[in-house]
Amino acid sequence: MSLFTRNYFRLFNRQAVILIITAILLPVSLCVSIAVGAVSVPLSEIIRIFCGYDSEPRFLYIIRDIRLPQALAAILAGAGLSVSGATMQSVLRNPLCSPFTLGISSAAAFGAAVALYLGGGVISLADNMLFSSNHFFVTSRIGVSLGAFFCAVLTTAVVILLGQIRNAGSESIILVGVALSSLFSAALMFLQYIADDSRLAAIVYWTFGDTARATWNSLILMAVCILPVSFYFLYQSWNYNALVLGEESARSLGIPVRRLQTLTMLFASLLTAVLVSLLGIIGFVGLVVPHVARLCVGSDHRFLLPFSLLFGGLLLLIADTSARLIFAPRILPVSILTAFIGVPVFLSLLLGKR
Repeated sequence: MSLFTRNYFRLFNRQAVILIITAILLPVSLCVSIAVGAVSVPLSEIIRIFCGYDSEPRFLYIIRDIRLPQALAAILAGAGLSVSGATMQSVLRNPLCSPFTLGISSAAAFGAAVALYLGGGVISLADNMLFSSNHFFVTSRIGVSLGAFFCAVLTTAVVILLGQIRNAGSESIILVGVALSSLFSAALMFLQYIADDSRLAAIVYWTFGDTARATWNSLILMAVCILPVSFYFLYQSWNYNALVLGEESARSLGIPVRRLQTLTMLFASLLTAVLVSLLGIIGFVGLVVPHVARLCVGSDHRFLLPFSLLFGGLLLLIADTSARLIFAPRILPVSILTAFIGVPVFLSLLLGKR
């Protein structure tokens, strides 16, 4: 066996071990997240409920209706945002690309806020509908998601068209994303300025990225979007590896570069729109996790994308659990904690690379 082959299998085994460890930590962290809080739940009660046995009503309510949906929402949101950021960075070949930096998150937030404004505001959350406290109008989650998705796709189209301009480099794409993010943020502030009390409360409450608002129906919607899109990303792993070498090299291998870029950006914007419309804006996860993934498992997308899915879900779950415990019994929105953590981590990654 040659030295190259031995090194390859050594690297392959290391990457596989890291994936396995992360996959094991995820359910362990899920159990810990369910157990800790203002009311501690014994591990035996968690096992009994998961196995379908009877349990104390208060523990059953805490797990089934509060903590388990919130923990699963954190896992799904972290996985979706992370894999979206990783694929965007691959197809645009820019390490600063993410749904947050390209303005897609802000665009989705503005689109959802428009739907909320036209619908009369949101005060209380039900499983399938968003109800206004003093209006007969009812805004469905589908309507909010469609508004978020439309604006996200519109922003994605602008980014893709810019990328097809011959003289537009990756730095220009990032600058356009920053400009679009500022534009949609200003538009969102304008909506807040002209909104009445119920609409204003709805928009402000919704823009805080918080997994506590997740319901079982919203979890189903998130899973329906994340699973097939993630499967598509994983299926295209070899094409992403070829695209890293350059568009010309990828075309010489028979890869439809434009179609791959368009579909990847479209699916990533779909995930971002759905997650933002259901949970609000959760920043820096899609930007930081892919960089951590490359440090752990390298740039091979066969390992990078699965690790981004697992580690993104694990990271947001840990952040969500910590946000729930810091000011217990008050719950801190997880988006605040991810921003505080994401900025120094990202800066340290940049300084480390230098």
